[in-house]
Amino acid sequence: MSAPTRLSLGALAGVIGFLAFVEFTSGVIQGYYTPILTDIARALGIPDADVNWLEGTQLMLSALVVPAMAKLGDMVGHKRMLVVATAITAVASMVLPFTTFFPLFLAAWALQGFYVVWLPLEIALIWSRARRSGAPSLITARAAGLLVAALETGAIVGALAGGALIGFFPLTIVLLVPAVLVVVCLVVIVFGVVESPDPVGGRLDTVGLVLISLALVAFTGGLSLLRLSGPGSLLAWAVVALGVILVVPFARWELRQPDPLIDVRMFRSPALGPVFVTAGLFGVSVLGAQAPLSTFARTDPAVYGYGLGTSGFATSLIIGIYLVAMIVGALLFPRGARMLTPRVTLLIAAVMVGIGFLLFLPFHSAYAQVITNMIIVGLGSGALVAALPAAAAAAAPPTQTGVATGLTNSVKTVGGAIASCTFGIALFAGTAAAAGEPTGTAGSFSGYVTVWLVCGLAALVAAVLLLFVPKTAFTD
Repeated sequence: MSAPTRLSLGALAGVIGFLAFVEFTSGVIQGYYTPILTDIARALGIPDADVNWLEGTQLMLSALVVPAMAKLGDMVGHKRMLVVATAITAVASMVLPFTTFFPLFLAAWALQGFYVVWLPLEIALIWSRARRSGAPSLITARAAGLLVAALETGAIVGALAGGALIGFFPLTIVLLVPAVLVVVCLVVIVFGVVESPDPVGGRLDTVGLVLISLALVAFTGGLSLLRLSGPGSLLAWAVVALGVILVVPFARWELRQPDPLIDVRMFRSPALGPVFVTAGLFGVSVLGAQAPLSTFARTDPAVYGYGLGTSGFATSLIIGIYLVAMIVGALLFPRGARMLTPRVTLLIAAVMVGIGFLLFLPFHSAYAQVITNMIIVGLGSGALVAALPAAAAAAAPPTQTGVATGLTNSVKTVGGAIASCTFGIALFAGTAAAAGEPTGTAGSFSGYVTVWLVCGLAALVAAVLLLFVPKTAFTD
């Protein structure tokens, strides 16, 4: 490591340390609930297929808030918006333990999704402070690897804790644990994190925000209608198409603005364009497949003929091993970026995700097979989680750092929302019922095959797109 890099990392050590705790908390949120989704579904009185509503609504709200929060971070300070996002997450998390009314639980779950803006704001904050060094791209890549390692460590702790506690305590107590941790996280941010230097100021493009919000609401609302009415609904497809069409006036408006909400020219960039598309395709697996993988593991093969029949704790072990692989992938990303260039490292990571999911097609009936597949997926996913925002920060215009890193999360979230809707429809079709049950609660096997196939092919398509990125992209 060069002297400027060592010096800059030393100067940023305090900031990175506090932000690592923030990402640890984010990881707990992301891992804690997954092994207890079946228990949450039973408490709310909904079938397994409807668990995707929780994921889908949170992803939809996240897609709406990230553009505004990221832009405001560039304008008024990344720490300030980090505090706002964390406060909202804390309030929503505190509601979850105290209601079994599904609509209220769904609303609180969605608002908890404000945590998705944490990592983009943190990467933008680190980039803004490392910009004056001789190697901001390398410093940001290393910091991103450390933050993602903290995130996945939190996810491991969360997954293991959630799976273990549900066997000893009521669901209300179990759900209260992450809520308290988010409150602590808020205190850490307020008193421990230093604001990014030189916010760019300006005025928020409210017209652009309204236009993109309408487009996203229409698009994701259409996906929800598809989930309710099925793929044969012409109304649902019309609403989805309306959401896509509304992107056109938004893009035209943004091109005319001196200080746009989102500089849509970034999508034309040979470096940033494929990164954004890769983020969207990656969101299909990293966000859309979480609930199906959990419910597949919990499904009893003696009753339904497929699944692993694992307990909550055994399911959490699968998730924990997957997250350990993600930590390794995140920490290996900076080294791979130095040896092979960031572009090649991204490409290899995407291929690993694709291979790991496609291996589920022949190998899914044994505990060891599922773990092996998830290790391969985890190595690639960890590298991608760290690499995508760091790559966007390196290639973005100086005044759009937060927006660019936020866009990687926004398009990843949209990809996850699309996948969540698609997977929910696929799992609900032909749901299986155990003997004596009036209705089916287990997802269909054909639905699980759809999940594995779509996730694998999406990752391989992303790898192909990365072949067209300039060879020197994302480097200092």
